[in-house]
Amino acid sequence: MNLPNKLTVLRMIIVPFFVFFLLCDGGQNYAFRMTALVLFIAASLTDTLDGKIARKYHLVTDFGKFMDPLADKLLVCSALICLIELREIPAWMVVIIIGREFVISGFRLVASDNGIVIPANYWGKFKTTFQMIAVILMILNVSALRLLTVLTTWIALALTVISLCTYIAQNYKILLKGDI
Repeated sequence: MNLPNKLTVLRMIIVPFFVFFLLCDGGQNYAFRMTALVLFIAASLTDTLDGKIARKYHLVTDFGKFMDPLADKLLVCSALICLIELREIPAWMVVIIIGREFVISGFRLVASDNGIVIPANYWGKFKTTFQMIAVILMILNVSALRLLTVLTTWIALALTVISLCTYIAQNYKILLKGDI
């Protein structure tokens, strides 16, 4: 297993620890919350790092193509679900964000069955970046940053919808080829 794939696996291993520390003591324990923040940031950085290493050193694998986006979804969706419980984000926003992930995953599955790979596009990358920044700000839960947190969350939601529409517009023909 190469280094990018190890970083992807590490990101997945971090998720349960992140969830534990974020939800421990109802999210009220500052030390646990900051531990969760550090874990989330570290896991988010592995997302950037594994992709750069894989492309630079030609270490792209089928495992990485499949597991890297899955690890990203696991990290962000776990964080958002926890943040519902901590009353940092409304459930309806998280439903839209997670729903988008299911739709895109379905598109990719149908495409894969037709021998087509749907790569991530820039809208999807911007979406992930803003989602991660929004999660970090929500975990911090600093009143002085409340406006920035709300604004970043709304931008992440808008990018979620824009990236979904872009994927559908660019790839709808794949669904027409599938047995739907």
